[in-house]
Formats: sequence, structure tokens, C-alpha cells
Amino acid sequence: MANITITTQYKRQVIDITDQIERNLSRNGLVNLLLTHTTAAITTADLDPGTDKDILTAVSSLTPLANWKHPHDPEHFPDHLWSSLIGTSLTLPFNDGKLLLGRWQRVILIEFDGPRQRELRISIGGELIS
Repeated sequence: MANITITTQYKRQVIDITDQIERNLSRNGLVNLLLTHTTAAITTADLDPGTDKDILTAVSSLTPLANWKHPHDPEHFPDHLWSSLIGTSLTLPFNDGKLLLGRWQRVILIEFDGPRQRELRISIGGELIS
């Protein structure tokens, strides 16, 4: 298992982490990615210019203003909700050290409560069947 530390710079941010992940791959198989945090998420996306801001705007619009009951900071609750909705893990196939993504797909970390250092755990298993 390998760990990657990703340092975010802003309260809300989208970061392309595809290349960092691929540096940990060789041969063929499946890679499992686990983000060990409750106020960030990982997924795949097309990162045309401006898409990062569109993602953050769309996610923010999912959550109405409400009287949240989160114990240590109710205004912080949406960060947890968005992380849960998008998810904190991915499993992806790879071949010859390259993720088998669609033409425009990139693996992204979405920060909801930065700036912070985020830990991503990488484990490898499985074998691709040709």
C-alpha cells in the first residue's frame, strides 16, 4: 500500500491527481483509492477550463440553507454531506502503469474544507482479463 499526501490551497478546490496516482502503478490490475477524510471527495471528471468551478457551484447548489445539527459547527455540515454524496473511494483498472480512463477523464480530489493536507491510500490488486 502507498500513501499520497495532497496539499490543498483553498477552502473549496478541485485538484487533478491522475498523474500522482499513476506514479504508483506498474503492470496491470486494479487500483483502489481511499481518501481518508470526511470533508473531501474523489471521483472522475472532464477538466475543461472552468469545469472545476462548475463542479463546485453545482455541488453547493445541492444543499439548502438549513438549521443543521452538526455538533461542532453546523455551517460545516454541508462539507460532510458533499463528501458522502460524491464518495471517498474509487476502484479503477490500469494497464502498463496507466489508468484505463476515458479520453477526457481525469481522477480528481474535491476539497470542501481546506486548505488542508489530504491523505490518499492506494492499494493494488486484481488482474485484468484480456
